Amino acid sequence: MTGARHLYVHLPFCGSRCGYCDFVTVVGRQGEHGRYVDALRTELALERGRIATRPDTIYLGGGTPTLTEAAALERLLAALPDAEEVTIEANPETVTPALARLLSQNRVDRVSIGAQSFNTALLAVLERRAGPEDVRRAVHVVRDAGIDNVSLDLIYGIPGQGPSDLARDLAEALALEPEHVSAYELEAKPGTRFTHAYGAELERQAESMESYFEHVVETLIAAGYRWYETANFCRTPARDTAGRDLRARHNLGYWLGRDYLGVGVGAVSTIENRRWRNGPSLRRYVEALEAGGRPPRELEELSEDTRAAERVMLGLRLDEPLSVDGLQGSLDDLELDRLADGGLVVRRGDLLALTPRGRFLGGGVTARLLA
Repeated sequence: MTGARHLYVHLPFCGSRCGYCDFVTVVGRQGEHGRYVDALRTELALERGRIATRPDTIYLGGGTPTLTEAAALERLLAALPDAEEVTIEANPETVTPALARLLSQNRVDRVSIGAQSFNTALLAVLERRAGPEDVRRAVHVVRDAGIDNVSLDLIYGIPGQGPSDLARDLAEALALEPEHVSAYELEAKPGTRFTHAYGAELERQAESMESYFEHVVETLIAAGYRWYETANFCRTPARDTAGRDLRARHNLGYWLGRDYLGVGVGAVSTIENRRWRNGPSLRRYVEALEAGGRPPRELEELSEDTRAAERVMLGLRLDEPLSVDGLQGSLDDLELDRLADGGLVVRRGDLLALTPRGRFLGGGVTARLLA
């Protein structure tokens, strides 16, 4: 198979902008959805030679992809190649029976729903529009449309959230029996409204995050989910009626260091030793493609050392050992011995893995490993 096996499509439209968000998004612009999708289709045609005839995965992210005007979204889905797995992100309040049918009839077979929390006060802190009932309804509507692979996103470390709040969020999520759960520690990027409003409180509660993380992992594992990546969990094949591997295959491609093509405003691509990012301006993106050219881009040439270091950083997020054959130059052998003696890493031949304790410490351990 030639060409990238993973395709990312960015749909930037949102009903409002959450204070902690620093993604490339635009609010509203209902009248521009069709024009943007036409530009997306043009970029996809220009880049068609860079992706496999039948990719492993397609992922529509945003933004809020399911906010895109229905006729435009259907035109976009029709232009996409066939793929083994097609995922779309959805905010709960956008999910209607008509939308779910549109997705199901256009080859979408996995939906990632942004629940974030089931606590209305915490949702207000996050400036989320959907409430707990919207999440529950969205899951049932998606399943009723025949899509039987649902992922729920949760956030912990929200200002005002206590251990009992987190426990209730996990219980509410598990009651919906999702095939997959992503649970992220809240990260408020510098310069966002959220950091200005809650930065001091986030610093105060930082010491609690390790125990919150451990509680998330312990709860989901006890419920029969596989902790396959630092922040991601899936039902095991034994607990799935079809015996499926329910890991997020698109993101797994990133973590395994595979090539991927991104189309859309702000989208990133990494193919061989080159990485490029489309510019963040919606107007410039659309105008460039309407004029027959490619959108403005930032290009980065990736050295072998950079690719190897990224392979280590991303690969060690997974629960399966990483083969370090060819990556030895990226590892600090002295630090590796120290971490092994401390019970944080295990190395057997060319295979390297973090221990359970090492996984809880995550990025700090990996940073020490890199030469």
